[in-house]
Amino acid sequence: MKLLLSGTAGATGWPEPGCRCASCAGLPSGHRRPFEVVVDGVLRFPFQDLPPGYRAEAGGLGLLCSDGSRLLCLPAGAAVPAHGSARYDVVLIDLLDRPERLGELRRAGLADDRTLVVAVGLDHRVRSEEELARRLRLWGALAVPDGTELEAGPGRTPPALPARQAPRRALVLGGSRSGKSAEAELRLAAEPYVTYVATGPDGAGDGEWAARVRAHRERRPAHWATAETTDLAAAIGDASTPLLIDGLGTWLAAVFDEHSAWEGAWEGDRAAVAERCDALVAAWRQAPTRIVAVSDEVGMGVVPATPSGRAFRDALGRLNERLAAESEYVALVVAGRLLDL
Repeated sequence: MKLLLSGTAGATGWPEPGCRCASCAGLPSGHRRPFEVVVDGVLRFPFQDLPPGYRAEAGGLGLLCSDGSRLLCLPAGAAVPAHGSARYDVVLIDLLDRPERLGELRRAGLADDRTLVVAVGLDHRVRSEEELARRLRLWGALAVPDGTELEAGPGRTPPALPARQAPRRALVLGGSRSGKSAEAELRLAAEPYVTYVATGPDGAGDGEWAARVRAHRERRPAHWATAETTDLAAAIGDASTPLLIDGLGTWLAAVFDEHSAWEGAWEGDRAAVAERCDALVAAWRQAPTRIVAVSDEVGMGVVPATPSGRAFRDALGRLNERLAAESEYVALVVAGRLLDL
């Protein structure tokens, strides 16, 4: 199978004509043209009226070529094909539209580490080519310039995919509404199996908190598993799939509640909190699988007015520091922008 990617952008190109957004303004006109792929010099997507030796699959999204190679195109809004098909050699996918679709493909066995995953439909949904490249490194995919020719299938060696950036332990810090949870979710979006560890209450009896919980649930990929627990040491030690823990601030508040430590002396009730933090750090150090945790950066605000507030701030600050020391990757999210630490 030979592919010519004449264009790699969305329907109006990138930059979009007449658009003055920061993403479009930083690119020359015609930087990326609307998506178009030509297969073996004769076939264009969507695949119709095929010559002998070719067969359309997945409602015209997939193509079985005469040499036995298989191609899948997933534009924005297209659903992942039903399970049961064979692995695709090449996937051309709009990864700015629900990147978790790549995780679904991998979960279904339709894509694996041998599949060449190329991002198409590119446009101002991402702020720059640099940010696009960062995300693609997380997802094990690549972007290519317009006019790129690719080969895949029997006897052909496709371009090497970038190794997925997958540190064993990643800690994502940020203030309230900074975008830290969205960044943590993005880091695991293309994984086939993820367990989301929710550490906060479900919001029963608190409409505002329930709305927050509901928004988080709706944003998460449907195929992720969810565990609601405050026993993080056990959750980490027993993990067999990547974990996303959101978040350590709500976990520590729950631990304070469990041990009645808000008004207690550190030498008494709060000693139990310290033991729970020690157990979490020990489990984090020996994590058996990939783990991403979200935590609040509490050291930049106003000093709390109460002793209990100061005790919580200090405990979370110490916990963040200890986990960061045991992490391969740490970042701070400010106003949706990522700062590697």
